[in-house]
Amino acid sequence: MIELDNVAYSYGGAELFSQLSLTLAPASFQFLTGPSGAGKTTLLKLCYGELQATAGEVRLFDRPARDLDRDEVAMTRRRIGVVHQDCQFLDHLSLTENIALPLTVAGRTDGMENLEDLISWVGLRKQANQLPPQLSGGERQRAALARAVIMSPDVIIADEPTGNVDWEMSQRLLTLLVELNRMGKAVLIATHDLNLIRAAKSQVSSRVLRLKDRRLMQAGAEL
Repeated sequence: MIELDNVAYSYGGAELFSQLSLTLAPASFQFLTGPSGAGKTTLLKLCYGELQATAGEVRLFDRPARDLDRDEVAMTRRRIGVVHQDCQFLDHLSLTENIALPLTVAGRTDGMENLEDLISWVGLRKQANQLPPQLSGGERQRAALARAVIMSPDVIIADEPTGNVDWEMSQRLLTLLVELNRMGKAVLIATHDLNLIRAAKSQVSSRVLRLKDRRLMQAGAEL
């Protein structure tokens, strides 16, 4: 679904990484690790069309990313759910309205009937009418995940989704991501949390990739 073929990315005249290849196939589950500054977030942005590679080719659902105009990129992103490290919400809208925002912007009503079930699925039924400032860190992360999947995307990309929550909440988020993967979604998680990766072993078959010294390599056998 998403393929990076011999990709490089340069920033400010310096090459962040090069000769990088990655495939996000249906129902695959992959972790992306590596030291701070190695380019993990940049790599994720290449995967959902936020950035363009400076060399090589990125293909989004069989189409070269370079060939997509702004509207086509926007349409393509509806098939990719992204959970950002610093999840942002509109503070004047309720949790429910924030989660439904992608549908509202797209002018779609076909997902609204599932909104209540989705909010329950992430365990936020009691918080449905609260405003974002009233939510804890873990509640915000679960709301961000719900918002990312409201459009029924084919791919879920999460950037340090457990970075600001405790271990118990990390486990809850991992369980939700595993459930999405079992539905056939491709999942890519960038994380520093090796304990989270180890905890995934009993739940899902996954691959661990390490981005270091401008190269991407497999960091071990299948979990």
